[in-house]
Amino acid sequence: MGISLTQAAADHVRRHLQQRGQGLGIRVGVRTSGCSGMAYVLEFVDELQPEDQIFDDCGVPVVVDPKSMAYLEGTELDFVKEGLNEGFQFNNPNVAAECGCGESFTV
Repeated sequence: MGISLTQAAADHVRRHLQQRGQGLGIRVGVRTSGCSGMAYVLEFVDELQPEDQIFDDCGVPVVVDPKSMAYLEGTELDFVKEGLNEGFQFNNPNVAAECGCGESFTV
């Protein structure tokens, strides 16, 4: 199943990769953080690691390390604009609870 991108998220990542002038795609991961235990990490990928899993969605490579994949399987990454705010939104079916500020989650 992997990780998928909405068209809005793919377009946003593609634009930033073009502006950057380099990069193989976007890395999606998790790290220990916040009041609920886990936080999402997004970064551009310039070099792949041997253990990386790669999902191509809407023409954008999405790279995930095996440890993060256990928490991200089935996640859809969207890019949303709400008033003056914009950013990525994670639609993760594995999340059991989120903290009040929305910055971290638990499975």
